[in-house]
Amino acid sequence: MKPFCWLLAAVMFLFSYDIYSFVPIQEEIIQNFREGDYLKVEASINPRRLSRGEEGKLILKFKLKEGILLSPHPFFSIELSPNEALVFPKDFFSATDLDIQSEENNGTEFLNVEEDIEIPFTVILDAERGDHILEGKIKYFAYSLEQEWFLKNTIDFSAPFYLRNRSSKN
Repeated sequence: MKPFCWLLAAVMFLFSYDIYSFVPIQEEIIQNFREGDYLKVEASINPRRLSRGEEGKLILKFKLKEGILLSPHPFFSIELSPNEALVFPKDFFSATDLDIQSEENNGTEFLNVEEDIEIPFTVILDAERGDHILEGKIKYFAYSLEQEWFLKNTIDFSAPFYLRNRSSKN
């Protein structure tokens, strides 16, 4: 009976060692991910100077680190914070709402974010003149085929713009 207990203890030790030896690697991946090395977002408003009633676009440019892909599953979303000066068709957009194309690489589906994403808006007629900031966040799943990891993350963005003290001529 004693040899069996020793064998069981040795097997349990080996399994626990393998499980816990993975944790520092996973923590390192998460720490690197939080540092923003894998995805960068540049947001801008076009045109930068707007008049009341004018239409414009929020433009998002993505820059992914080499070897990192964005997954369309389970979701990719862009959420806009409430803004007193701009009206968007809605405040939550998915990849399909924005016609972001999916592609396949070695049997793995990913979002092609090489092209700029443009979201139209209209300036409210009674918006206050001056400097404003549009804020939002992007929720996404990123993965690396080489390092074999998959993480969920959120990244915030902001885009400054200026409202003139006049209405558009439309």
